[in-house]
Amino acid sequence: MIRAKSGTRAVVLCATILGLAACSGRSRETPIENQTAEQIFTRAEYQLEVDRADDAAELFGEVERLYPYSELAKRALIMQAFAYHQDEDYPQARAAAQRYIDFYPADEDAAYAQYLLALSYYDQIDDVGRDQGLTFQALQALRTVIERYPDSEYARSSILKFDLAFDHLAAKEMEIGRYYLKRKHFAASINRFRVVVEQFQTTTHTPEALYRLIEAYLSLGLTQEAQTAGAILGHNFRGTEWYRDGYTLLTGRGLRAEVAGDSWLRAIYRQTIRGEWL
Repeated sequence: MIRAKSGTRAVVLCATILGLAACSGRSRETPIENQTAEQIFTRAEYQLEVDRADDAAELFGEVERLYPYSELAKRALIMQAFAYHQDEDYPQARAAAQRYIDFYPADEDAAYAQYLLALSYYDQIDDVGRDQGLTFQALQALRTVIERYPDSEYARSSILKFDLAFDHLAAKEMEIGRYYLKRKHFAASINRFRVVVEQFQTTTHTPEALYRLIEAYLSLGLTQEAQTAGAILGHNFRGTEWYRDGYTLLTGRGLRAEVAGDSWLRAIYRQTIRGEWL
């Protein structure tokens, strides 16, 4: 749960179980329209405490509906976004977070609202087999946190999550590339591994992508391309198993890992020498 901030938490939860029961009893007898913003807000916080995030989100919404110009209405909106996220109702969490950003762009909680919006995409990235649209949306939203709120406490977490999401996209390209390679669709597999090498160079999948390029190019008889892929692999990832396996593949054909020919890989190699890659 997000931290309460001085000056914004206008009420506190009932101090004892007896007090909570009394609060709950009064709220059942009094129509919500007749309750104060503080009373509704307290009920919503209690629902969060007892893991009823769905009920909490509804009650926070009531604060905003019944007391739209109160200070608690602003606080209730960000808490509603949080409650929806806790309930894993990600579309509603995004909607509430976006409303907060639209209404209060300069508020101190705007960074958190943007972070919640990003998390509503990021937390749905669970395996490489899913549609990658969510991953792209998560990257875009996380980048917004990083660029718009670089000094906020959420920027560092967003950077870490951005890197993981970026790696996730590369993993998807590798999965498809391996699928094609296994079925001897070499040209199609090369296209996927090329995407990893060109667009996802800083991810953990790059060494394998270069090794798979050696495999695919050798299978097509394109030895110069395979040699250049091996040269890049040796220049950047000499200590990996992928380089050792690639070296074995090349030497088994009487080839060396060296720049040869004039393919797209030659340009990549020049970038590594100039320090513009990785």
